[in-house]
Amino acid sequence: MESVCSHCHALLGPEIAADWCPGCGGALIEREPLPGAEPAGVAAEVDHRGIVLPRRHALGGIITPQ
Repeated sequence: MESVCSHCHALLGPEIAADWCPGCGGALIEREPLPGAEPAGVAAEVDHRGIVLPRRHALGGIITPQ
């Protein structure tokens, strides 16, 4: 099961045991991993708060919504 914030939709790493999102303070919900997606924490970069960062694209930057 993955922990996802219901407010900012941040994905938390599997080793984080929290009731609230460390980024925004929103409530966490548990969900099944998405089909075809890499499991959280497997070759994923996690920041100091325990939030899984988005994958980097070929040029080395972080993919962000426009």
